[in-house]
Amino acid sequence: MKHITVSFRLSIIVLCLAIQSCASVVRDQEAVNGFVKQMVVKHQFNEAALAELLGKVEIKEDIIKKISSPSEGLPWYKYRKIFMTEARIKGGVQFWRDNAVTLKAVEQQYGVPAEIIIAIIGVETAYGQHTGTYRVIDALSTLAFAYPPRSEFFRSELEQFLLLCREEKIDALIPTGSYAGAMGMPQFMPSSYRHYAADFNKDNKRDIWNNSSDVIASIANYFAQHHWQKGYPIAVPVTVTGEGYKRHLSSNLKPDLKPNLRLSELESNGIKIQIPIFSTTKAKIIAFEQEHGEELWAGLNNFYVITRYNRSPLYAMAVYQLSLAISNQRFSSNYEQNHINTVYSGS
Repeated sequence: MKHITVSFRLSIIVLCLAIQSCASVVRDQEAVNGFVKQMVVKHQFNEAALAELLGKVEIKEDIIKKISSPSEGLPWYKYRKIFMTEARIKGGVQFWRDNAVTLKAVEQQYGVPAEIIIAIIGVETAYGQHTGTYRVIDALSTLAFAYPPRSEFFRSELEQFLLLCREEKIDALIPTGSYAGAMGMPQFMPSSYRHYAADFNKDNKRDIWNNSSDVIASIANYFAQHHWQKGYPIAVPVTVTGEGYKRHLSSNLKPDLKPNLRLSELESNGIKIQIPIFSTTKAKIIAFEQEHGEELWAGLNNFYVITRYNRSPLYAMAVYQLSLAISNQRFSSNYEQNHINTVYSGS
């Protein structure tokens, strides 16, 4: 009995230490106090109420571990396998079926293809299945006050989050999201929510957690505001001769992705585009690491727009390739179904 009691006590101690390592109170109280004063002066928040709210925040050590080793650090051939799965492709086709009317209307209004919108949702949250379980205020506060490398950015996002909660009449302790504070099906950061979230069904709410119409329109609005070019290509494969192309190369380690080379400049550096493009079109040459060697692509303006959603070229390529796979499977499914209907109708 004594042995059981000692073991039980040891278990409790271990459990408490584990809990303590996962969550703790804000350590940099001086920074918190300064943030509160800023919100009072700049946005007229109630000082006592805001201090009380932030006093309920928990610093999550596992958030710091996760943001320090993002999946975008993987080579392309491994990163691609995360998203180019049969489940994600089929899920995208089903999401298209379920939301066909909205997707068509949004595509007509914003000029952004349905398959791109769907692929964003697929990559971000597997069509709403994985929107994150962290309280947004905990995630943002952890990174704002306990993660110096990006504290300035996340303090700005915490500011935006508190403003949107006030504007949308949301209890700041309720919304959940990713370890970085990204929210809902499209994983909008608070600043993106405030600037680009759309109330597509006109119910006076911009619900990116549960309302697929708002989610679809919000993503399309984000892309449109970042200058998506309707009907233009996204990325095209290239072949190269010589070594001249290397001085213009972008990679995941050198993510300068803004297109800067015209067709004539590409050709003069030994770069050949595999698909015809306008001579005035600008491109950025990007290397994607394969198991044996590298794969070269020309990222065009619309590819660059995708990287405004997430700065990684791996992310943008995953979205692009998933969008193609979803569109191809949907077209194939529709063709097969129409063929079956035709056969059975005797036409």
